[in-house]
Amino acid sequence: MSTVNSILFVCLGNICRSPTAEAVFKAKAKKRGIQVQSDSAGTMAYHQGSSSDKRVRVAGERRGYDFSGIIARGIEDKDFADFDLILAADNQNLQDLRSRCPLEFQHKLALILSFADADYSEVPDPYYGGEQGFELVLDLLEISCDNLLDKLSASVR
Repeated sequence: MSTVNSILFVCLGNICRSPTAEAVFKAKAKKRGIQVQSDSAGTMAYHQGSSSDKRVRVAGERRGYDFSGIIARGIEDKDFADFDLILAADNQNLQDLRSRCPLEFQHKLALILSFADADYSEVPDPYYGGEQGFELVLDLLEISCDNLLDKLSASVR
């Protein structure tokens, strides 16, 4: 894996999956002493300026993740140049990113769960479901972030 100094996590509205990925990644990277800038954004700016969904925060905080300072925003054109890796929550978000991303930066795009050894290829959207959906999202993102961090630490050795 080439050098990655910055990662952008992307979902639809940037209030559930991508801020959870950001919070999980930041905590796990800090614990390992790996310094990688991370942020999150939505392909649609429906919730721009809002905090993460309360249900996501409650589930994540129970596991020790910190959502402070994570505010919803829409993806910006400059993000494609600014971030080394842009990870989408699902195939629709990835398709939306691909249609907007300049050709020279297409290689930066992937699915978040492309780093997970799981029965899922996409992070399911928990927004309209119950509490278990948020727990599943956390489980999947923890696996993916651990594997991603393993790859990042192996690439700097």
